[in-house]
Amino acid sequence: MSITKLLPNKADKTVYNLSNYEESLAGFSWKEVEKQFTWHTTGKVNVAHECIDRHVEDGYGEKTALHYLDGEQEIKLSFAEVKKQTDHLATVLKNNGVQKGDIVFIFLPKNPACYIAMIAAVKIGAIAGPLFEAFMEEAVKDRISDCQGRFIITDTELGKRIPKKDLPSLEKIFVTAEPEQCDADEISLNELLRNTAPEENATEWVDLEDGLNIHYTSGSTGKPKGIIHAHRAMIQQYQTGKWVLDLKEEDVYWCTAHPGWVTGTVYAIFAPWLNRATIVLNGGRFAADSWYSAVEKAGVTVWYSAPTAFRMLKAEGDEILRRYDLSTLRHLLSVGEPLNPEVIHWGNEKLGLRIHDTWWMTETGAQLIVNLPSEVIKPGSMGRPFPGIEVAVLGEEGEIQPAGEIGHLAIKAPWPAIMKEVWKNKEKYASYFQFGEWYLSGDLAYQDEEGYVFFQGRSDDMINSSGERIGPFEVESKLIGHEAVAEAGVIGKPDAVRGEIVKAFIVLKKGYENSPELLEDIRKFVRYELAAHAAPREIEVLEELPKTKISGKILRRELKVLEQERLLKA
Repeated sequence: MSITKLLPNKADKTVYNLSNYEESLAGFSWKEVEKQFTWHTTGKVNVAHECIDRHVEDGYGEKTALHYLDGEQEIKLSFAEVKKQTDHLATVLKNNGVQKGDIVFIFLPKNPACYIAMIAAVKIGAIAGPLFEAFMEEAVKDRISDCQGRFIITDTELGKRIPKKDLPSLEKIFVTAEPEQCDADEISLNELLRNTAPEENATEWVDLEDGLNIHYTSGSTGKPKGIIHAHRAMIQQYQTGKWVLDLKEEDVYWCTAHPGWVTGTVYAIFAPWLNRATIVLNGGRFAADSWYSAVEKAGVTVWYSAPTAFRMLKAEGDEILRRYDLSTLRHLLSVGEPLNPEVIHWGNEKLGLRIHDTWWMTETGAQLIVNLPSEVIKPGSMGRPFPGIEVAVLGEEGEIQPAGEIGHLAIKAPWPAIMKEVWKNKEKYASYFQFGEWYLSGDLAYQDEEGYVFFQGRSDDMINSSGERIGPFEVESKLIGHEAVAEAGVIGKPDAVRGEIVKAFIVLKKGYENSPELLEDIRKFVRYELAAHAAPREIEVLEELPKTKISGKILRRELKVLEQERLLKA
């Protein structure tokens, strides 16, 4: 199958931090990257120091570290101000019993207090445990009870979702409010800050293997698993921030993710601040007007978001796009699920910029397969392995597959950001390494002759129809290429004759009405644009597709459950 290639814009005079992929592969060494950190010479390790304090020490204290926007509200904090605030909160936490290695849960909206709390917890050697602001009681309870959490920082609204009676381990609930606004079993953080003199340098030094943060993964079965990362992850987070995000200290950078999602911790906080970039933080939920306005107001130069967000912006149309000046943008990236080729072409056509897909997971700690700004993009591809990362596609017995063959996407361990452990679950950790040193991602993919990796679906998502293996992502991408389709989710539906048939669930764009004629037109579009065997035999229109709350990924498993329940009732 021929792949359309998108070349870097030759008119763009940007000098990229990584200018030649092949040359970088040949001479790359993680040990060389370590020399960029102060701990390489001092022996004193802490991610918070490298993110904030070192920049103040190096004379960049007055540089803007954080630019917060929320409607009419606008706040700017310099690196010196972030240092002062994180030192202050770190002192309060230490004085209230938080010690090195303790887990501090942070349940706050996407605002400066959340970012300050993240850095303050890390600064004293605690393990930061951010919780997504949309979590309800059950999700909060599952995570805190799993690791017997003792400390949490929250606000008056989100604090109502903490099921205190079900969490006997929870000793202290710090609330960003005044005493009269707190319940009897809560502690006013505002009062503690007023009554505590901050240590000028509150940093606790740790080892590279000490715990840094914990994020919970949600699988198709069982409770979420706690993935703990170590301070050594900063090595890879810094370098991917430099080469993949292409961050320079003059950049104004916006990652739209909340820290409760691993991208919101690694690439909204750690990677940009390790590279001394200015971080943009936009409060509130998704709205095209708000997002475009944030880019314009803050002068965003590098923008990292999710395919769902870009698809939603695409669906909003050109009229709203034309209201804003987005000329400061120079680099766009995407993460969270594979990026549909049609969205990449939209970005190239409407924004004048290629959107660079990236691939990694909670467990991997940093980007592993990437599309670099200086290199060719093959729309639909996750990109190529980052220097220092070895990728393979494995067969059912762990054998390496030749180019073009679909198999299990695997990464050779170790790498600097790989998870330290799965919280109290050695069996789960071992399950990722069924073939020795190869980490199994759970994704199916193939790699072409040039090393580009193409996602085909999760290992349990592949559709087998009349002996043909069909990746749902490819069909979904083609479906949203139709003028009437805003979103699509594709599953295999059991069929007595074919084993499975391709069934598509779609959301129509505004202005289109469901009709047999339209659905047949969509089916034919996929048939003639992709392949006859991949064309959906059934198409169902929904008002919305089920998605994860954190990253907005389409939940194919819920679509499968819906279909299975219908079959049982039939």
